[in-house]
Amino acid sequence: MRELRYTLVTDGSSDIVLIPIITWTLIESGVKCAIQSEWADLRKFPIREKLKLEKKILLSLHYYPCDLLFVHRDAERESVETRKNEICRVISDINENEPVVCVVPVRMQEAWLLFNDEAIRHAAGNRSGRQPLKFPPISQIEKEPNPKAVLHESLRDASGLRGHRLRRFNVNRSAHRIAEYISDFSPLRALSAFNIFEHDVREIVREHDWSKQK
Repeated sequence: MRELRYTLVTDGSSDIVLIPIITWTLIESGVKCAIQSEWADLRKFPIREKLKLEKKILLSLHYYPCDLLFVHRDAERESVETRKNEICRVISDINENEPVVCVVPVRMQEAWLLFNDEAIRHAAGNRSGRQPLKFPPISQIEKEPNPKAVLHESLRDASGLRGHRLRRFNVNRSAHRIAEYISDFSPLRALSAFNIFEHDVREIVREHDWSKQK
């Protein structure tokens, strides 16, 4: 295989930040060929109703064909296994043959970005800032009830902005950039949900011999 193509199906557009994490995990799992990633952007289609997961997957496979499908759902108040089972039932019902890996952070994907203060400062546009950032140690992240709020507050603190400039600060845009400034996601191995995800990636890579150059 000269190239491994994967598609990521997400809950929303902000979850595109998972792509660098997925690509890093594939490389760590032994994939040596070129990796081509695609986010299944379904906003471009004239669909008015909120799509159920089954429809999202079917549209993604049709418009973004791939060798490997990643399906993201935040755990929120459910367990990782509950969310994984929900995804697997949908995949089974639609009877698709593409290999699938579930991506289920606890509680939401922002928890997988709350470990690198340098990347947060860089994304906030103030790389040399020294303001203390108030997020919990990585080992406690999964106990945080609202990691999104913590991440956004950390970005505002990291920006060093005050007054009207802080009010104009686009925290969502900055959050989308954090993963771009991280080259090593190994600290996430302190999180149970990431360990499950990485195990599943390693298994799918081994099963399909994607660690071998062909």
